[in-house]
Amino acid sequence: MMTCPICKKPVAPGDADFPFCSERCRIADLANWATGKYVIPGAPASNPQEEDE
Repeated sequence: MMTCPICKKPVAPGDADFPFCSERCRIADLANWATGKYVIPGAPASNPQEEDE
């Protein structure tokens, strides 16, 4: 048994929204990625517009 990464409720591996406990938590996680709350460290991406100038 695992816990939901958003609300920490228990989640079984066979659940439909695994690894989340519900669609609400799944959407909350997606919103965290979309707003930049979660980031993957790495080298900054180059901006093609800056290279043309």
